[in-house]
Amino acid sequence: MTAPGRRGWRTATGRAAEVGKLRGITRALAVYTAAGALLLGGGCALIQPPTAAGADADASLPSTTRAALILTVDAPTPLRNLLERHLDLARLQQLPANERLGNGELNRLIAAAPSQARELLQTEGYFDAQVSVQRENDGRSATSTASQPRASQASALTPARVRLQVQPGPPTRVTERRVETEGALARRASVGDADALALQQTLQTVGALRPGQVFRNADWAASKQQLLTRLRSAGYAAATLSGSSAAIDASTQTARLMVVLDSGPLFGAGPVVVTGLQRHDEAMVRHLAGFGEGAALTEERLLAYQDRLQKTLLFQSISVGFEPDPAGAAQTPVRVRLTELPLQQATVGVGVSANTGPRVTLEHLHRRPFDWPVVAYNKLEWARDSQSWAGDFQTHPGAGFYRNLLGVQIDRLRSDTDVVLSQRLRLGRTQDTPRLERLYFLELLRSRQAELPGAAVVLSSSAAASTATALSANLHLVWRDLDSVLLPTRGITLALQGGAGQARHPGVPDGPFARLHGRFTGYLPLGQNWYGQARLEAGQIIKRDAVVVPDALGFRAGGDDSVRGYAYRSLTPVDEAGGTVSGLNVLTASVEVARPILASMPSVWGALFIDAGRAVTHWRDFKPALGYGVGLRWRSPIGPLRADLAWADELKKLRLHLSVGIAF
Repeated sequence: MTAPGRRGWRTATGRAAEVGKLRGITRALAVYTAAGALLLGGGCALIQPPTAAGADADASLPSTTRAALILTVDAPTPLRNLLERHLDLARLQQLPANERLGNGELNRLIAAAPSQARELLQTEGYFDAQVSVQRENDGRSATSTASQPRASQASALTPARVRLQVQPGPPTRVTERRVETEGALARRASVGDADALALQQTLQTVGALRPGQVFRNADWAASKQQLLTRLRSAGYAAATLSGSSAAIDASTQTARLMVVLDSGPLFGAGPVVVTGLQRHDEAMVRHLAGFGEGAALTEERLLAYQDRLQKTLLFQSISVGFEPDPAGAAQTPVRVRLTELPLQQATVGVGVSANTGPRVTLEHLHRRPFDWPVVAYNKLEWARDSQSWAGDFQTHPGAGFYRNLLGVQIDRLRSDTDVVLSQRLRLGRTQDTPRLERLYFLELLRSRQAELPGAAVVLSSSAAASTATALSANLHLVWRDLDSVLLPTRGITLALQGGAGQARHPGVPDGPFARLHGRFTGYLPLGQNWYGQARLEAGQIIKRDAVVVPDALGFRAGGDDSVRGYAYRSLTPVDEAGGTVSGLNVLTASVEVARPILASMPSVWGALFIDAGRAVTHWRDFKPALGYGVGLRWRSPIGPLRADLAWADELKKLRLHLSVGIAF
């Protein structure tokens, strides 16, 4: 650290202690630590034995009978813990009987204790502490006399009792902190570069020690390291600490801090050097960089590049980085090291859900079928109340991170009152970025809805079945800002869907329609190990009354991720014949609080929740159904596994909701 007079700074008046004093503290701690180590090691060669008879008397006593020590520290709890860990006197309490010190050596350590304590307290921001020490006895029994034999005196030894009293006074607080920069960053900022100016402004707020906080030596060291880390992550990878100072005024309990950072050059991207490819195209890897030559090599930019490569599902290991050589900073090669995944992958999963019952899933992924740059994905899921098959072909990412896709999906969903069979054909493009996913597609949808009289499925009777088709253009967006995609505790997600097209149904006029749907989910820590989660879902189909859209496009509520306490897809309109149909409108909401049940099992949470909502044909008919209850969560490595016991206020019944799954 440099002197505080740098760049016009003046040393604080009064009992000012500059960084030289902090160095003295560190040096003193090292000396005391070394002394303590020598003492603990059984050697006292550096401590001169006391003169006169007292020393001879101590030396003549057997080592196993020399005085022990009991130290009492009167200080606020955090400071007491500090002193009891680091004072040499405190360490002496741990000495075995055969290594205890004589009274002469002990007295010298007692005399040095106040000075050592004050130096320790200064590291915590207390520069005007008052410390006193008192030895309450001399380590000998009050009943011992000079006429007693030596062995009797030895056996009468009692522990030496020492009391250290501390009045720390007010802590020293930071009143000013300045961060100055040199090098390329300062030059760029001087000519008005917006990024450089913004970075300089950001540096003023980085670090554990800021104005208003208590000056602690550990925080001061951490702040300087955090400033360097932030500067290096912004593309100045060769940044160094040019100087720093801490001007302490003990009379006013204030500290003024200054840090000078030499940014070094700004590292710009040069050629992308790719290694490790065997089957896949290097052009695809280059497209995913998302930046051209000359772009600043910031940590955020490189991590985003690595994340895009990870999302391709083509690579097992990925490393994106560069060598910070200042001589070639303007054109620094970006090195991408890859290890490819096997061409094919199969997954079998089993699970159970209160919505659809037990299920088994089969998935197959081919990363380059017929040596085409595409990913072929097939998934078959078979459950008690739902069966589905999905087949997708997606090209490897190209310019702008886009993939072209072709998808086919067939779903059969059974509720308590009907069965809906839907077939979809999609053609479109998708784009994935770290926070935003976009999907544009044209869709041809055919949906057949049949009522369930009793327990029998009726699909062949035209009186009981309704079939409709629709051709539409759609846009789906998913935006995430989460601390963890798998197990979030803070952040939000927003999923939006919009589509418009033409619907057709036998016996009624064809007509246009539009479909809108949104789902917002928020996560927030509430303090004291409590966590909150809230969800809001809304959707609407806009059309003329005479137009009939496929039932699969409509909305239904009820079940695990909707309104708990009610059967899956049961909160939906009833037609004139008494059968259920999908609604044209939906609105649901949920609020949940949860916390770990036991400190020893932090991944097992208990939860309280309340849900409300319903799907309806007309908004005027909307009356939310309520469900509330308690739940159990296991935040497993594969995602949260849930069990909820919910009371359906409308039905006056309890329902257990389970969501468990295992893939292997």
